[in-house]
Amino acid sequence: MQFIDQSRITVKGGCGGDGIVAFRREKYVPAGGPAGGDGGNGGRVVLEADSNLQTLLDFKFKRLFFAADGFRGGPNRCTGGSGKDLIVKVPCGTEVRHMETGVLFGDLIEPRQQLVVAFGGRGGLGNAHFLSNRNRAPEKCTEGREGEEWNLQLELKLLAEVGIIGLPNAGKSTLISVLSAARPKIAEYPFTTLVPNLGVVRRPSGDGTVFADIPGLIAGAAQGAGLGHDFLRHIQRTKLLVHMIDISAEDPVTDLLVVERELIAYGHGLIDRPRLLVLNKLELLDGEHQQKIVEDLQKATDRKVVLISAAMSRGLGDLMDWVWEELKD
Repeated sequence: MQFIDQSRITVKGGCGGDGIVAFRREKYVPAGGPAGGDGGNGGRVVLEADSNLQTLLDFKFKRLFFAADGFRGGPNRCTGGSGKDLIVKVPCGTEVRHMETGVLFGDLIEPRQQLVVAFGGRGGLGNAHFLSNRNRAPEKCTEGREGEEWNLQLELKLLAEVGIIGLPNAGKSTLISVLSAARPKIAEYPFTTLVPNLGVVRRPSGDGTVFADIPGLIAGAAQGAGLGHDFLRHIQRTKLLVHMIDISAEDPVTDLLVVERELIAYGHGLIDRPRLLVLNKLELLDGEHQQKIVEDLQKATDRKVVLISAAMSRGLGDLMDWVWEELKD
């Protein structure tokens, strides 16, 4: 299944039904008077969050969504039926914006949460509506109004409490595969992760916490280099970032600063988000070299550093204790 996290659609509310001109004509009812009914209102277009959807793939093939029109009025002051609302399912975490202005229409986070994105037009008025002392037999009615029409930008931002970030090949996918049932592609070359991967990690209490593995960031990611710019949005909702660094890299401190610069450049408060520094692949260096790198990182930042080996499942207990402690606040 393709991971599509942005889409553009057009929505249009139904047109209101027309009012009619009619007069009541019944036996034994002299001067029955005007009896033309009003038209029904047009249907609305409503977006509804669905927890069973994980991507905006459906909107790649269907982009036009029109609600039903209202029905015209009837005789004997009968109002026409309203058009049926069109319910469109979207994944939880979908932001809806006006395409031209960028104005936020709404943010669908909770399952079954609804957002009306296009109201239907009002129904027209029948001639019974225009009855007055001056005009006892009006022959006037109005047409139904057009429904709202908008071009919308849908943007999916994953709902995960913990985001795993770092340079390519730092071991992010390995970590999420060890902690959860997720099975991302893992290889020895960089950029094996092309889309975010989600995994549910069990807390000691038994509750599940969603972790998101974000494709590797490189210098210039916030300006569109590599894959990072496309997926940085998915860590905007996270409560905690796990920043993974390859301990065997040529200069781990530089790797740390590269990612931090991209977080600053992207904005949205990501640099101020609670973040854990994790040195991965500890099996590749001896204790003396490990300690030196830890000291260098602590000089460059005031954040605590933890050593792990995701591939060998070493140090994960300390890491998870640290994660659960941070998520308590």
